[in-house]
Amino acid sequence: MLENLANRLSRVVKTMRGEARLTEANTAEMLREIRIALLEADVALPVVRDFIARVKEQALGKEVISSLTPGQALVGVFHRELTALMGGTNAELSFATQPPAVILMAGLQGAGKTTTVAKLAKWLRENRRKKVLTVSCDVYRPAAIDQLRTVTAQAGADFFASDPGQKPADIAAAALQWARTHFHDVLIVDTAGRLAIDEAMMAEIKALHAQLHPIETLFVVDAMQGQDAVNTAHAFKEALPLTGVVLTKLDGDARGGAALSVKAVTGAPIKFAGIGEKIDGIEPFHPERMASRILGMGDIVSLVEDAHKLIDQKAATDLAAKLKSGNRFDLNDFASQIGQMKKMGGLSGMLDKLPAQMQQAAGRTDLGAAEKQTARMHGIIQSMTPAERSRPEIIKATRKRRIAAGAGVQVQEVNRLLKQFDQVQGMMKKMQKGGMLKMMRAMKGMMPGMR
Repeated sequence: MLENLANRLSRVVKTMRGEARLTEANTAEMLREIRIALLEADVALPVVRDFIARVKEQALGKEVISSLTPGQALVGVFHRELTALMGGTNAELSFATQPPAVILMAGLQGAGKTTTVAKLAKWLRENRRKKVLTVSCDVYRPAAIDQLRTVTAQAGADFFASDPGQKPADIAAAALQWARTHFHDVLIVDTAGRLAIDEAMMAEIKALHAQLHPIETLFVVDAMQGQDAVNTAHAFKEALPLTGVVLTKLDGDARGGAALSVKAVTGAPIKFAGIGEKIDGIEPFHPERMASRILGMGDIVSLVEDAHKLIDQKAATDLAAKLKSGNRFDLNDFASQIGQMKKMGGLSGMLDKLPAQMQQAAGRTDLGAAEKQTARMHGIIQSMTPAERSRPEIIKATRKRRIAAGAGVQVQEVNRLLKQFDQVQGMMKKMQKGGMLKMMRAMKGMMPGMR
């Protein structure tokens, strides 16, 4: 979402780093570029004004002026202020209350509240080992209750059934009592939204808040809304004591100014970011990491965390043991590696978290074509028999035609896969012999679309 902003700011950062000394003129020019970049990203004008004023004050301070590398020092100022704009540090959910801890979800219809409830329930189960109950107080939107029931089941959490004929206050009271008697750690309450702010919706959610006394009141906002998100955030701030914000659709293709504006408008920290439609598509929001990504510095920490969380550690250990024992790397192992990469978001998902220089180095790669080619490779391997995956050398012309037909590709693509597998197998052999330099040379051209 923030790609355009990141590209523009990374160019500014590169220029800033190259400055031998700072003057009123070059500092003013850099701040002008930053202002334009933020406004083009749909960041709220008052937020831009305050941000530029703080950066300017810091940029002309003694520490920057007296630095041996003032350009780099100014980059540091910019990074710190951008981090502060988005909240400074990651804000954890609070559970400092007698169970069940109630989390009240607020936001407009279409922002992704219901899906976010299930995503949050799954995250709390898996990362905080909480027993979670969800309930829908949305008695207006058709199938809202059924939708929450379905996604809650996908999340592996418990669901409290409600009926459109009930009053939201009665549903909330019954759910809270059920959570207490069944020893749930957390109760997540999905509330009704509207297409726009209205008095009835605000009165209802204020009444629910007064009734439930939630430990967390989270405002769910669509990061693709732009300036509308800021106006909505301001209205909910006036009605509720918000404790946090969840940004949904952060992986969309809009300008993403909401990510930089909503903290300043609501005063509440961004606690989570929703990414993708899958039920596990949510992650804690780290302002410092996001600032680094926006400035083209990458987010290696998140990449390593993704690897630790998503990669099958047993499969990786088994492969290492297999290679160490002298056994061959086969097509089953190759397919497993492709699957592991897909779990981490594929090539594009991994590149997105790398520093700008490394992304530029891969700039000649058509990522879309590479992702499609990788998917086809996986399909070709799945069309093979177990014997063929274990012993690729038996795959001759007749078998190639059968495999190609089964995968819906041309025979040439089967040949290309086998050639790329030979390259990877050769690299693995070099690893077994401890030749790291030889292995790095063998990696050239290994991935589809790479040069």
